[in-house]
Amino acid sequence: MKQFILTVVTVAAWAVSYAQPVTKSPAYTNGQRIEEILTYIDKLYVDEVQDKELMDAAIVAMLEKLDPHSTYISKEEVDDANQRIEGSFVGIGIRFQILKDTLIVVETIAGGPSEKLGIRAGDKIVSIEGQSVAGVGLKNTQVREKLLGDIGTKVRVDVLRKGTKKAQNYVITRDRIPVNSVDCSYIVAPGIGYIKLNAFSRSSHDEITKSIKQLKSEGMESLILDLQGNGGGLLNQAQLLGDEFLSEDKLIVYSEGRAYPRQDLKANPKSVGTWEKGRLIVLTDENSASASEILAGSIQDWDRGLIVGRRSYGKGLVQRPIDLTDGSQMRLTIARYFTPSGRFIQKSYEDLEAYRNDYMTRFLNGEMSYSDSIKLPDSLKFETKLMKRPVYGGGGIMPDVFVPIDTVEITDVYRDAASTGGFNTFALTYVEDNRDELNKKYENLDQFIKGFTVDKALMDKFFAHVKKEDPEFKFDEKEYAISKDIMTLRLKANIAQDLFGSEAFYEIYNVKNEILQQAIALIQNSKYDSMNLAKTN
Repeated sequence: MKQFILTVVTVAAWAVSYAQPVTKSPAYTNGQRIEEILTYIDKLYVDEVQDKELMDAAIVAMLEKLDPHSTYISKEEVDDANQRIEGSFVGIGIRFQILKDTLIVVETIAGGPSEKLGIRAGDKIVSIEGQSVAGVGLKNTQVREKLLGDIGTKVRVDVLRKGTKKAQNYVITRDRIPVNSVDCSYIVAPGIGYIKLNAFSRSSHDEITKSIKQLKSEGMESLILDLQGNGGGLLNQAQLLGDEFLSEDKLIVYSEGRAYPRQDLKANPKSVGTWEKGRLIVLTDENSASASEILAGSIQDWDRGLIVGRRSYGKGLVQRPIDLTDGSQMRLTIARYFTPSGRFIQKSYEDLEAYRNDYMTRFLNGEMSYSDSIKLPDSLKFETKLMKRPVYGGGGIMPDVFVPIDTVEITDVYRDAASTGGFNTFALTYVEDNRDELNKKYENLDQFIKGFTVDKALMDKFFAHVKKEDPEFKFDEKEYAISKDIMTLRLKANIAQDLFGSEAFYEIYNVKNEILQQAIALIQNSKYDSMNLAKTN
């Protein structure tokens, strides 16, 4: 017993002597403190420690203490994080999907290296650099790793085309591939143009102006800009797009922070925007954030157009990307931004848990269904610049016309079928099996929209496919009767997407976009013209 006690005391004494703190200098810094803690962990912790992972976790935790939008991005994640912002990546220029362990080309990017070589939708890539990729359990991330690379480098792929027995070899030179921020642009109703913007990347301004000019040539008299689900992006793109809609030197947004004096971003008085006059409606929902809110707020504050939909996300903080020495990146909040009327639209983040659960809170409070469930104090009330209409800050952009979320058709049968990925995988399988016949019958999207019908036989095959993907899937006749319209429409949209490209999906499925349909009605029934907006800009 004495020997045991002596051993414990000896071990404890050794640990104390081994772990004596370093002598602290009078200028002992936080940096030295972190270094000291890491040294002790490295020398004394019971298990082996991955220093990099530990430091990454410490940095993430430190930034989370500041605000929800200051973030750390590891070196490995920087390129992926920047792609949507930069508006391009380097690759071979295809949109692909893995179906039944087979890598299928769903679409080639117009002007990209794959399209130039003759690769087309429906082709199956069976090997990359001589290594088989068929039937090996390939994942999307592995495909990206194999096909992405430095600009000008080459990759060899073997492609099997339907109707051929021998794979054809292609050597593809990787090039810069655009990542479009405009999902679609078309005349949605007589005289009404529609543009859906998914992000504010470096190419957004060019894409939008090109789309507006094209729509004007097709007879557009009113424009609907869809920012639903648009989480934002580059601040300067919000300014450039605001300049397309606002005249003279109107203020678009201003920002200020502790280390950054106030900065005003205005429209350019020397240029004429592509849509400074004409009816304008901006669509927002609870996922429209940051740059989306800047653009929507400026249009609303200057009475330039109507905001239609639901209250936006509520992000009023500006992040600056800071490249770190090891290739990682920190995106640090440096300023707050304010709309032209002086609104700060950032929602409270004192309680981070409540901040993350804000969407569910809105839903449970009835905000998604009833506009009068939103209670805002007078202290958050502001006036628009020209017509002195009431607008609010402190938690997103409040729409001028509220549109409740429509969940009537969303049953468990719909949710469960969608969760399996069945709409995408069945549509792709159907198109692959019938591509030649479909292309002969429908030469363009208009013919497909008018002539293609998702009948009972096709839906039976769809549900059989879903059941095969998920044996626990349960079909309910009553629920399907409720969800039939939306399910058949979505399947038709997915089939059109695989036949004619990604824009085709929206042209079909937008029939169920209740916010868009409300915006169209506002223009067609002249309610837009009766709203209290400035007659000139």
